[in-house]
Amino acid sequence: MEGESPDHGSRGSGTKGVSVSSRDRHHNRKEFLRKFVDSGILTASLEDWYSEISQTSSSKKPVFDVLFELKDLQKFDYALEGVQFQQLIRMPNTEYASTSDAMAATTYLAIEDFLHAGVKGLWETFWNQDGSLPFSVACLHRESFKFYHAEKAIASGKLGGMCATTIILKDTWHPHGKRDQILEIALVRPDIRSPAIQNDQQPSLSVLGDALFFALRILLTRILSRSNAHHGSKSVFVLFVDSQYGGVVKVEGDVNKLDLDVNNVYECASEWVREHSHISVSSIDRIWNKIGNANWGDIGARQALLATFHCIVQFAGLPKQSIDDLAAARSSHLQFRRAERQLGNGRVNGNGVFRFQQSSVCAEIVELHDESKQVINLEAGSILWLEDSNWQKGFQINEVFSDGELPFYSATPVEEPGKALFLYVGSHPSQLEPALEDMTSWYQVQRQTKILTLMKQNGLASKYLPQLVASGVIIHPGQCRRPSSGANCDHPWCGTPVLVTNPVGELVSELVSDKRFGPDEALRCCHDCLSALSTASSAGIRHGDIRPENVIRVSSGVRHPYYVLIGWGHAIIEDRDRPTMNLHFSSTYALQEGKLCSASDAESLMYLLYFSSSDGGQLPKLDSVEGALQWREKAWSRRLIQQKLGEISAILKAFADYVDSLCGTPYTMDYEIWLRRMRTTFHEDHHGKEVVASG
Repeated sequence: MEGESPDHGSRGSGTKGVSVSSRDRHHNRKEFLRKFVDSGILTASLEDWYSEISQTSSSKKPVFDVLFELKDLQKFDYALEGVQFQQLIRMPNTEYASTSDAMAATTYLAIEDFLHAGVKGLWETFWNQDGSLPFSVACLHRESFKFYHAEKAIASGKLGGMCATTIILKDTWHPHGKRDQILEIALVRPDIRSPAIQNDQQPSLSVLGDALFFALRILLTRILSRSNAHHGSKSVFVLFVDSQYGGVVKVEGDVNKLDLDVNNVYECASEWVREHSHISVSSIDRIWNKIGNANWGDIGARQALLATFHCIVQFAGLPKQSIDDLAAARSSHLQFRRAERQLGNGRVNGNGVFRFQQSSVCAEIVELHDESKQVINLEAGSILWLEDSNWQKGFQINEVFSDGELPFYSATPVEEPGKALFLYVGSHPSQLEPALEDMTSWYQVQRQTKILTLMKQNGLASKYLPQLVASGVIIHPGQCRRPSSGANCDHPWCGTPVLVTNPVGELVSELVSDKRFGPDEALRCCHDCLSALSTASSAGIRHGDIRPENVIRVSSGVRHPYYVLIGWGHAIIEDRDRPTMNLHFSSTYALQEGKLCSASDAESLMYLLYFSSSDGGQLPKLDSVEGALQWREKAWSRRLIQQKLGEISAILKAFADYVDSLCGTPYTMDYEIWLRRMRTTFHEDHHGKEVVASG
């Protein structure tokens, strides 16, 4: 055999037979792939299988294996702490899409942006911060299986033929993309949830069938490829999204076990799915909010990002920094925040205000009613006379309100019948020692008078702040026998303080109960209250008692209704001042430490908007400070507040993220930048993208 060529020596041998067989198999795979083009036929052939496994799975166990464990998502979330993904401009907004074509165009543009921002952020975070991105994003045509950028597909009229959006590996020799270098594929479908079973968190059969179809095509394409880019990967991640929700399917399997009967490709593919594939499915969670903005920190988006991370590993190898390393490096801030919010440790806070307990079966806050106190209750139509040091003035009571604790009134000056004002009556101090005075009423009138006077002296002018109109004491019926020393006479009304402010409006609590506090109202309320807080903070004043009963909507006599932040009696102006404690609306720092941080008022405002925008303003049952803190920990850690506010407005969701990052820290609030951003959304955030024709 010496001197003979290898070809001559192998002629007729078994090696040559294997070579021919491999070539035939390669040809059969190409032919199989050429005929395997209709996902609907594959889906139909899987109906019996899907129905069988759905029926045999228990109600508590999902049909398929869970793709991502919660602990892995949490670790990934820690690793991404501080990573800023690119803000999306184009969003899949179904609510304002006028036609199906417009909706399809918007959605493909949006998912292209989403995938590009995700893969770019992950590559720079884990692999190479300074290097160029080796991936690109393009849409896939269902007939030619060629790649197009969404904008070019729309411009060339090929949008109707698009079937998916992909992340592909860049190739200088093939600038338009190669099918064997698909990193990840995303399917955009109208409704990804099963219509038959609303709570199963599994994709519908049509969505799953499409995912399996594309996964098998990608696996076949990779095994036919001469490129080493896929590293022999036997798994494919397929994202599936609609205008709000998203999930991930992972398909694993050895394509060598696929029967290559080119005359019966769909039955062979169906058999491979049933017998030789392993399918894992993530839960279906929110990726976009109702107006189409991507919530990067929510579970749905995190699952999509984690799937993309694993896809990059398949093509680029292990990252320079692992998830564990980044999670450990970036968890110090999170651990600090968690320590701040630590519950149930039985300790007393530094100021000794609250003691935390492991459990509580009764309320920690008990209101005691002293029946001996004489409360002045005014009725509509009655006239009250107010005496200041220089003058006397009458006010006719028009309507009685309540801030949840005490009554106050809408009144008209006797001398100005067309003017409406708010009137507050304090507690009568004549028969009470100062230490036993009704402090709730004292805060409402005497202390609020002091705060509003201080604002006036500091020149704080804002239509979003209440203005002091008058203050003094009631002129009671009969002759006043007040001693010359300045004390009060024996009449129970003598010396009772009165405060008069403007403007007058409806309480947010009433708007909520009447279901008139919609998304537009919430955004305007947030802006106006922030403006009030910003103005007050310039004089070192913080509100400390933000709740629906302390915000009014002014609509009478104005072209555009606006909100005013009232109830400044508990405002913080000195270090020794302590805010009121409200289990639903007080900030975390206020409940823990008995004082405010820079973000406390904004945090309370987030709770106001969250509860007011929920189902009819239903509040959770909180009977202790510990329970209130536990609810806050759960709400912020699960991003419940961001999700709810994100349904109203993208800017509110972003602002909630900002507030969450400041809670419990000494950093100051940047009011102006958020006020400016909110102002730009008033006329465009809720009306889609409008084209204004000039001329």
